[in-house]
Amino acid sequence: MGFPGTWMTETESVVYRVVPKCACSTIGQIMYYSDHGAFFDGDIHDAKSGMHKWAIDESQPAITANVTSNKSYAFTCVRNPYTRILSSFFDKICGIQRNGRRYRGNLVPLLIQKYGIEVGSPEDEFDFDQIKSFRRFLLFARDTIRWRKPMDPDIHWSAMSGHISTFVVNGGRYSNIFWTESFNDGMQSVLDNIQTAHPVDLASIPRFNESEGHGPKRLHPVEDYFDDLSMHLIYEIYKRDFQLFKYDFENPGNKMPIGEIDLAEVHAKLGE
Repeated sequence: MGFPGTWMTETESVVYRVVPKCACSTIGQIMYYSDHGAFFDGDIHDAKSGMHKWAIDESQPAITANVTSNKSYAFTCVRNPYTRILSSFFDKICGIQRNGRRYRGNLVPLLIQKYGIEVGSPEDEFDFDQIKSFRRFLLFARDTIRWRKPMDPDIHWSAMSGHISTFVVNGGRYSNIFWTESFNDGMQSVLDNIQTAHPVDLASIPRFNESEGHGPKRLHPVEDYFDDLSMHLIYEIYKRDFQLFKYDFENPGNKMPIGEIDLAEVHAKLGE
């Protein structure tokens, strides 16, 4: 299986396990900048050189050798499951993607037909009932994760623990897992532990939110999207994420963690 979703600087200063919807564009650009003294011109996900990625065949031997020997500082970044799936809904389901089309071609028409979801369009300024549509999307997300129907789960709403576990199961060890919600502190804790070719001043780094502006703005507070049934579905899908990364399941309105991440617990639970 190897190390899917793993990125590494060319200098091998640091290894990162990508988790979608968890500041991965900004993290990738910081890694690129730390090696080259400039940002990648475009979406870092499109970069085919200047950084090792598992998706680039030539990079796989270098990543495998590094990770299996625990040679470099390795980290990942997580996010509150409530805000992460909301972000996935507004970006991937409601939004128009960078290529000018809907995400995954026939996905949105399938959701409209099978789940009665509305997504609006730029022409009507995305005028639809966001709460009702989101709750129907949640049913779809649960179906994909629980039964892999009507399709396999998408990386943007499959559980973070699933992404993070592949690294551990195949022999990797995390030096650090930090929260998107305190991004600067977390990213600084990584930079403090590695040697970079070019110094990185986090205060001056822009946020590379590649999904912003493609879809509707969220009109309501986070907690308004989650009734009792929605919370039940969220727990069914993301129970392990809440437990391992110390987020507050009981209060969707609290995006901040309520405990410290225990790396030993993460490695023990995800290495099974």
